[in-house]
Amino acid sequence: MSHDRGRVLVAGGAGYIGSHVCLALATAGYQPVVLDNLTTGNADHVAGFPLVQADIADHEQVAALLKEGDIRAVLHFAALIQVEESVRNPQKYYDNNVCRTLQLLETCIKNGVRALVFSSTAAVYGSPQRLPISEQAPLIPINPYGRSKLMVETILRDMASAFPDFHYAALRYFNVAGADRKGRIGQRYPRATHLITLALRTALGLRPELAVFGNDYPTADGTAVRDYIDIEDIAALHVLALNELLDRPRDLVLNCGYGHGFSVKDVVETVRRVTGVDFPVRETGRRAGDPPVLVADSTRARSELAWSPAHDNLEEIIRAAWQWEQKLHLETAET
Repeated sequence: MSHDRGRVLVAGGAGYIGSHVCLALATAGYQPVVLDNLTTGNADHVAGFPLVQADIADHEQVAALLKEGDIRAVLHFAALIQVEESVRNPQKYYDNNVCRTLQLLETCIKNGVRALVFSSTAAVYGSPQRLPISEQAPLIPINPYGRSKLMVETILRDMASAFPDFHYAALRYFNVAGADRKGRIGQRYPRATHLITLALRTALGLRPELAVFGNDYPTADGTAVRDYIDIEDIAALHVLALNELLDRPRDLVLNCGYGHGFSVKDVVETVRRVTGVDFPVRETGRRAGDPPVLVADSTRARSELAWSPAHDNLEEIIRAAWQWEQKLHLETAET
């Protein structure tokens, strides 16, 4: 039985990454309290935890939670994440990802919460000149999604300067994939944009074909290359970052990836191998805001937090996601 490490508020905790982090937090002895407006989250994915359905900008609700709940820290996942949508509708992204986060941070400061783990992104780097990408790389995002996350990182840095007892960890995700190995939860968005999820749903026959955006990138096979990190490894990183903020308070900015990438074609072939389905693929033009290669230098996470990934294997990640998608399809077919 893990030592009781107290209550933490998980904003956006009913979403894909947030719900997996809740499981990891509970295993580590924390008591997650979930705050989610359920626009994209799933209440049944956090069925074992207290859930408050409200927006992060709802000052009264959040303040009451922080005061009455004896909350030690906040983990913030409540963001919009689709690059293409952010290019089409930037104001939606600045409102949700920046303005509402600012409201959440103000409520935290007013109510004595001084530790926050922030879900950031590799999109803050834009199209980097040097690979793998270290945390010192220039921050030149090329889409509103990346810019919205960078704005929040800037706000957090300024807050840490203004309030010496406030500390944060900004975790810059590369491409998160996979599912809970016990089959409890996984990626559930009906309008998913993640390549692996879309490929698996095509293999299941739920989509007529898989669109591959861009075959003329300056990469080995012409398709975009990404660093795919397993959902359970990224959940473990959040627990380590939170432990650090509470036990040895300081500010952290960390890349979350494995340090090597796979192309879209690599992913397609691996999905075909895992599923045994030779599903149709259609190559089309590049999407706005997509850089050619994103691969993390995760040296800092490994050294600062003694993080040791347990699932650095693309086929294993895809196999876990495939088991989840099959389960989800079966459940949907039965209802």
